[in-house]
Amino acid sequence: MSEGALSRAPVAAQNCPYMFADRSAHAQAGRYLTITILLTLSLAGCGGGSSHEGGGTVPPGGGNLACNGMTPGQTASLNGFVPFNSSSLWNTDISAAAVDPNSASIMTNWVGSVNMHPDWGTDPTYGIPYVVVDGSQNLVNVNLGAYPDESDPGPMPIPANAPVEGGSGSTGDRHVLVLDNSNCFLYELYNASVNGDGSWNADSTAVWDLLGNEQRPYTWTSADAAGLPIFPGLVRYDEAASGQISHAFRFTLPHTSAAFTPPASHDAATSSDLSSPPMGMRLRLKSGYDISGFSANTQTILTAMKHYGLILADNGSSLFVTGVSDSRWSAEIDELKSVPSSAFEVVQINPVYTNSNYPAGAAPTIASFTSSASHVSSGGSVTLSWSASNSIYNIISPWPGAVRGTSLTVNPTATTTYTLYATNQYGRTTAAVTVSVP
Repeated sequence: MSEGALSRAPVAAQNCPYMFADRSAHAQAGRYLTITILLTLSLAGCGGGSSHEGGGTVPPGGGNLACNGMTPGQTASLNGFVPFNSSSLWNTDISAAAVDPNSASIMTNWVGSVNMHPDWGTDPTYGIPYVVVDGSQNLVNVNLGAYPDESDPGPMPIPANAPVEGGSGSTGDRHVLVLDNSNCFLYELYNASVNGDGSWNADSTAVWDLLGNEQRPYTWTSADAAGLPIFPGLVRYDEAASGQISHAFRFTLPHTSAAFTPPASHDAATSSDLSSPPMGMRLRLKSGYDISGFSANTQTILTAMKHYGLILADNGSSLFVTGVSDSRWSAEIDELKSVPSSAFEVVQINPVYTNSNYPAGAAPTIASFTSSASHVSSGGSVTLSWSASNSIYNIISPWPGAVRGTSLTVNPTATTTYTLYATNQYGRTTAAVTVSVP
């Protein structure tokens, strides 16, 4: 195991102060509950290295989960698994949804007379790559940079050789996407780079429950500008070849407004014109557009665009659709390039939120977060238990990261403070408990 890696087997983990300042107004609405058993917190070994000071058993949730059939590896097949549940807006059939009354003007003024561009190919440095890992993957620290207040803390199961968008020397967005087939979580990093000890640096991180219908807290970003997950919106060869795709795709436009519509949670305005598109806007390939002359794989992709559409996720070139490069792509790329913007329409945009009118509500409530012992010998077993309501997903840091259930066992080798982060669409609540190792 490399230095800085935190194994999901019952070995030592690092004790690192992942708790960060929540300075943004929407985050300040969350409550911060601290259960202090011992005030002493050892900071040795933070951020990498070999001074592992906490640990525990595999997080609950493995076993017979729907994502267990995903094949481990880079650009691996999901074997039919579709991220998120059927109520997710990514997986909602919008073929019968109303056309937005401003569709024609949006297409003319903001999309323009362009053809769709598949932003992937056969070159592995093109498109956005991903990797599927299993329960043997070590957990590592992720050091947060530009957006800590709106990021999810580690540790995360990110391999040291995880593919980076654009390649290891890229100066672009440098996204890293990791799917865990043992616990069904998706981990996404923005502007990511690996350190020599196996830990990672990232300007933004987001954890997504692959079994749920997660809404990022309103006004929070993610690894994507719109506060959306990236992976569910990618065009992948394994799905195209299967003959059925049942989710929307991700696309970009050069000009967007200071507004967003679900499932987006964040804007990244490049235009002050109120008529410019909000993040999350959805395009749909018109039902009457003839796709019969295209290859089978291309027909599968275009059929999905008729039923699930394209979701505006970031600023970029007009009508660039994001996918995963794969050596098996062939005629599909040029065929997709022939589809004109006039073949698309805008699905009704409703509701539209800004930073002044987004929905408000209660952050999760943590009724308790306790340890079975306040003092334990080095490597001894301690059970952490928690009760949180109205939470979409939970993370415990510095170990073991994203969790399911209501308890787990840890084996600290040094005094360790464990922080529970409970998050929903309205914000985040935290609680902490410290276990002393003499």
